[in-house]
Amino acid sequence: MGNLASALTLQSDEAALVEELRAGSEEAFAWLLARYHQPIFSLLARTVHDRADAADLTQEVFVKVFRGVGGFHGQSSLRTWIYRIALREASNQRRWWVRHKQREIPIEQEVAEGESGTPVRLKEMLVDPAESPFDTVLHAENQERVERALSLVPEPFRTTLILRDIEGFVYEEVAEMQGVNLGTVKSRLVRGRAYLKAQLQAPARSTHPAARTDLGLPLREEAR
Repeated sequence: MGNLASALTLQSDEAALVEELRAGSEEAFAWLLARYHQPIFSLLARTVHDRADAADLTQEVFVKVFRGVGGFHGQSSLRTWIYRIALREASNQRRWWVRHKQREIPIEQEVAEGESGTPVRLKEMLVDPAESPFDTVLHAENQERVERALSLVPEPFRTTLILRDIEGFVYEEVAEMQGVNLGTVKSRLVRGRAYLKAQLQAPARSTHPAARTDLGLPLREEAR
């Protein structure tokens, strides 16, 4: 009963906060910024190409939250709704970057089926290891190296890894944010962990994204 009472209290508190936000309360919006600004910036800094862009996007996210809160009807938690807005902004920014920056390797590139090494099998994709590579290595290596390796994990696997293993969202929340089913979330998570582990265990090998061609099925063959 204690957990239920706590959940009901949180829902009641969130409903009250949403009403305050809808009413234009500066205090409520200030609380929201204090609570979510740093987590949202951290998420965006890991999913776009430039920290300055991440800072700008963070401001844009909260502008959209403020303007759009009237349309929030509680189908999900307020936290999930805010993160969905942030992910949409990050996706838009990445598409703009690919179109206008003319980089050699697009961030949304497909990964070919493995022709060398041991490919990840579908059944292995649906396994949820007890501890992620991020958790394992973070205790032994400095955070900068882990963040650098994380930045080399291609989308959409990187975002899934961030949401689940770093931000701590449950599978259902990640699925809702990304608009996919649970099987796809688990598939992306295991592939993301495999990419991250490969980067952390082989620092001397090429980290160019084009070299990563042996870690699973093409994106189009993921479960949808």
